[in-house]
Amino acid sequence: MESRKEYADAPAHPWSIEAEAVLDGLDTSPRGLSERDVERRLERYGPNRLRGIERRSALAILWDQVKSLIMLLLVSAMIVSVVSGQTAEAVAIAAVIAINTAIGFFTEWRAVRSMEALQKMAEVTARVRRSDAETEVPASNLVPGDIVLLREGEIVPADLRLIDLDQLQIDESALTGESVPVSKHVEPVGEDAALADRLDMAYRGTAVSSGTAAGVVTGTGMRTELGEISEMVESAGQNQTPLERKLDHLGRHLVWLTLGIAFLVTGTGLLAGRDLYLMIETGIALAVAAIPEGLPIVATVALAYGMRRMMRRNAFVRRLSSVETLGATTLICTDKTGTLTRNEMVVRRLHQPDGQTDFSEESDPANPTEDADRDAGEDAVRAAARVAVLCNGADDETGDPMEIALLDFGRKLGLERDDLVDRMDELRTEAFSRETNMMATFHQSEEGVFVAVKGAPEVVLEASTHRLKDGAEGPFGEDEKARWHEIDDEMARDGLRVLGLARKTVDDEDADPYSDLCFLGFVGLLDPPKEEVRDVIRRFRDAGIRLVMVTGDHPETALNISRAIGLSEDGRAVEGRDFPEAGGDSDASASGILQADVVARVTPQQKLDLIDLYQKNGEIVAMTGDGVNDAPALRKADIGVAMGDRGTEVAQEAADMVLQDDELGTMAVAIEQGRIIFENIRKFVIYLLSGNVGEILAVAVGAAAGTVLPLLPLQILYINLLNDVFPALALGVGRGIPEVMSEPPRDPEEAVVTRRGWIDIGGYGILIAASVLGVFFYALWGLEMSDTEAVTISFLTLSITRLVHAFNMRRPGSGLFVNEITRNPFVWGAIILCLALLLIAVFVPVLADILGISPPGPTGWSLIAAGSLFPLLVGQLYVTISGRRSE
Repeated sequence: MESRKEYADAPAHPWSIEAEAVLDGLDTSPRGLSERDVERRLERYGPNRLRGIERRSALAILWDQVKSLIMLLLVSAMIVSVVSGQTAEAVAIAAVIAINTAIGFFTEWRAVRSMEALQKMAEVTARVRRSDAETEVPASNLVPGDIVLLREGEIVPADLRLIDLDQLQIDESALTGESVPVSKHVEPVGEDAALADRLDMAYRGTAVSSGTAAGVVTGTGMRTELGEISEMVESAGQNQTPLERKLDHLGRHLVWLTLGIAFLVTGTGLLAGRDLYLMIETGIALAVAAIPEGLPIVATVALAYGMRRMMRRNAFVRRLSSVETLGATTLICTDKTGTLTRNEMVVRRLHQPDGQTDFSEESDPANPTEDADRDAGEDAVRAAARVAVLCNGADDETGDPMEIALLDFGRKLGLERDDLVDRMDELRTEAFSRETNMMATFHQSEEGVFVAVKGAPEVVLEASTHRLKDGAEGPFGEDEKARWHEIDDEMARDGLRVLGLARKTVDDEDADPYSDLCFLGFVGLLDPPKEEVRDVIRRFRDAGIRLVMVTGDHPETALNISRAIGLSEDGRAVEGRDFPEAGGDSDASASGILQADVVARVTPQQKLDLIDLYQKNGEIVAMTGDGVNDAPALRKADIGVAMGDRGTEVAQEAADMVLQDDELGTMAVAIEQGRIIFENIRKFVIYLLSGNVGEILAVAVGAAAGTVLPLLPLQILYINLLNDVFPALALGVGRGIPEVMSEPPRDPEEAVVTRRGWIDIGGYGILIAASVLGVFFYALWGLEMSDTEAVTISFLTLSITRLVHAFNMRRPGSGLFVNEITRNPFVWGAIILCLALLLIAVFVPVLADILGISPPGPTGWSLIAAGSLFPLLVGQLYVTISGRRSE
């Protein structure tokens, strides 16, 4: 990536030098560039656009859906089936492939749109000064050295070093995470100043909240801060999700298992003197039986169904496989403003010479509850509130969030600004400026001209010669002022944004507003935490998930919120500047970062470094965000979670999931669903593979025994068509149990089928095969039934055994009759449907002839019932004993 240092004539750190030096370095002036200069620079630097991202073609997306080993093996099996004339088998496999591919294709079609959203931010015009004349040009035509003019409501079109301004405030929340507009100035700041502290710069993509300014362009296109973020989004990419990795791993195992089964059974049959064509046909059928054809489609449907449940709870998942990844999440990096807090300012403290008043969430300034600690008198509080309401430029809904909070504070005391102004005509306003750091309004009163002043605490103290105490104005000495400086520091350490309030009465509205003031006190404001956040954090902790606050805000503010919500008790926090330098190897620094509960003042690149550090430490990381600056981290995280209400389009397009209500509790619901879905996937994989192993063992033993095969090729395919889809699908969409959120996250590296799972698959498979072979050989040799009758009994026994085997998939320790399986209506529906299809196969002559079966009669049905129930009873006993051992 190119850097600003590669500009031959641009300062490397324009925020750290005087504006005149920046103009000289760019060979420009406040009069602006000439058209000839613009043409030359446009040719040299290129248009002011973000680089486009190469879009994947439809064929590339389609290939992504079918390139997994399981899908490729299914395609191969379908081709072999067509060549060997097994039309029914080929059609069944083709249907599975087509459905799974279509769902995956249309799901991925809308993925990865962050770069396009970023480029939309360039589709604006800019007001510039060229050859000392103001004109409007497309923002794409801006070049370094251009003089850009800004006013309220405009989007900053390029990175600018401010050279002149009037009460400029810029909303940089999308870029830096700051929750309130930032007041700008033209004085240089330190070279190592964080992005949020470069108050003499305006950055592309941010919005002018108030005031006007002129700035010289120092960066365009990909050389802007927004451009750097877009490049990080592009390079961050998206990792393959744990579920995708695990299913691919399982698929590779099944490839070798399938080939081994095909050769083993075919060879065994040939050694027993079987017909060559029959054994090849049976080998192919068993090879397909070994592959859980329903695995891709059931996994997809299970994820889609879970996604649907999440959408009902305001969580929109953009990528199906991300649903499962949520269940493996071990750490959540959450932003502060709007996620943990309400994203609105409220007055929490009023510190006055008469005393301190703290307001809780429920307390009313006019009628404080016992939760409000009030020392100051009512008259003192109302005097301060009157100044806060009069010296205010906001209305009820628009304006600076702090000023809106002051209006709300006054309203609770019965002080409406409109009513006050009706009684005290507003004569003039001295707007807030960076030079004074104060604001004043002049009002006509009975005593004269009333001046209301608010501003930065230190300058209000400096301008005050009196203070209001015990209802009377008295002298305000330096010793007393020194104590108030300490109070200012204390309030700041508590995470409050502090404003000083003062007043005076003069004879003339043209008097200096900022001299001989009467100090009324400090008002402390806070963006309060959401009420439900503490319970959500507790729920995450019960689930073994750690939360870390990652914010662009000040550390003290972040720590105060973290303590209020129970996130951090010991006050551990690190800042972005504490991160080790790139290429450095500081184990101590990394350890401190890993242990911190709050990470403040971070840049987009540092967010990427933080996530990378967590991932290298073995964490599955979920990252929440809403701003442009969050987009790279949302892409880098295992799960990127954007806010749907206040989030930028860039963040939403970069994320895997969007919380439509911006509530952290919604994420807890999503994680619960992720855990349930993984457990469901594991259940139906064990269910599928154990049933398939039972089939394989039954046919292999039958082939070696020299009798008629207990299952014919088309019978195997019919059983798989039923059992590999409907019951498995029912298991995949189960609602699970709430207890999953009281367990720690599973090991991120844990396979879909663990060692214990393979033991269960083998044990259940042997049990199923033994039951099928038992009734088959008893019918064939004990009752001397015909080959067709015996095969019919083994076919129906295996079919029904595999259906009721679904009940063996209940959780160890769950109730025998009431559990997550018996409460699943889809399981009962699948069993009824499959039984109906089995009866159709038995009693519809055409289908019975194709499958080679006949009605079994009363004796046959008795054998089928006994053979089908035996694995269920043994399986239930095993699950019950396993549950008791695990307690």
